[in-house]
Amino acid sequence: MKKLLSLFTVFTVAIVLASCTGTPATDSLVIFQNKVEIDDVLSTYATAWGEENGLNVEVQTCGGDSCAYGTQLLAEFQGNDQPDIFVIEGLGGFNQYKDKIYQFSGNEAWVDNTGLEFVYDGDVYGFPVAIEGWGMAYNKTILEAAGLTVPAIGAALSQADFRAMFEAVEDYYTENNITDSAVVSMAAASGMTWVTGLHNFNGYLSAGLPYTDSTVIDQVNGGTLDEARFGEYTDWVELLFEFADQTILNTGGYDEQVGLFASGKAAFLHQGNWTDSSYANSDFEMGYLPHGVLATGNDSIFIGAPSYYVINKDGANIENAKAFLEDLAGTEAGHNYMVNEANMVPAFDSVTLVPSTPLSAAVLAWNQAGKAYAWWQNDLPAGFGMDTLGPIYSALASGQITRTEFISQVKAAVEALA
Repeated sequence: MKKLLSLFTVFTVAIVLASCTGTPATDSLVIFQNKVEIDDVLSTYATAWGEENGLNVEVQTCGGDSCAYGTQLLAEFQGNDQPDIFVIEGLGGFNQYKDKIYQFSGNEAWVDNTGLEFVYDGDVYGFPVAIEGWGMAYNKTILEAAGLTVPAIGAALSQADFRAMFEAVEDYYTENNITDSAVVSMAAASGMTWVTGLHNFNGYLSAGLPYTDSTVIDQVNGGTLDEARFGEYTDWVELLFEFADQTILNTGGYDEQVGLFASGKAAFLHQGNWTDSSYANSDFEMGYLPHGVLATGNDSIFIGAPSYYVINKDGANIENAKAFLEDLAGTEAGHNYMVNEANMVPAFDSVTLVPSTPLSAAVLAWNQAGKAYAWWQNDLPAGFGMDTLGPIYSALASGQITRTEFISQVKAAVEALA
């Protein structure tokens, strides 16, 4: 497996729109992207690139818990002003928009510079926005105060190990009368179903499997749920929910979830390295542990290319769009933007810069150690994770359904895919 690096989201901007919609200038290269975290630095890079190339580059941003990217992208294509570059997330997004996506020749320089391009039926369609990763982010200060030693990268952890860690932190809070902190910061409410129905569910799809093993995702897409494996996975979901801050779990958004961890008031965070921009004022050491998806043997975090830039094949700016992507992957300015400005771990082998931000650096360390489970959640049918599975997690988190009902409802949802 080539080193998983990341670049993440979307580029460009002569004008960064504050809302999800906007009317682009007629001479603009328009990019519609889904990562609010890098909006400012992307704007700066895109403006400079546009000035150097005599082109106005406009980015439209829709993401986070305030704007549904998939819904708004569909609306963009139903209108008159369609983007030149947009983002898809794996096979589900490709299937939804394949009639609009430009097919690269495969001879582009950036294609030879990565092993993570999006390929369908042998042809190249997508430029990897980022290699990203997530596990259980930890606050080392809290763990050590609770008498815990942070396990080494690649150490195999069991669900019993995680329960022991969670209980030790809880005991530390109780013994020291700390009432404004949480063991786990995790959100499962409406607007945050990507955390549960996509990222957390991916644990069921890939934990413990070789990186290219698609057995479980293939079963799910074929309408079959492995009940023994899913039961083991449900133990982990219940453990997380048990030790999560209940207010954030059931009503919190992205800012509340990440903010609790960033402020040093949560021992663990269920999020990825895309949150690095939130830690400029955090004064504790952080890193990643695996998710305890399996009863035993959890030794890797989830690393992959979650999204891809694709070009509108019916747009008027195909050549400019190709040039923008080529320069992003192949120039010093593009590399500097990805690593030093956007705090990404780029997906291109020629990038030698190392991220200075904590969770991106942790992802790189896990990847270099060869300890990565795959991202398969984006190969689910479009909307299945967030819109179908997500509300089932929300119902379990709030106590509206039992464990047995959670399993039966997920099973029924999967079987409906057959």
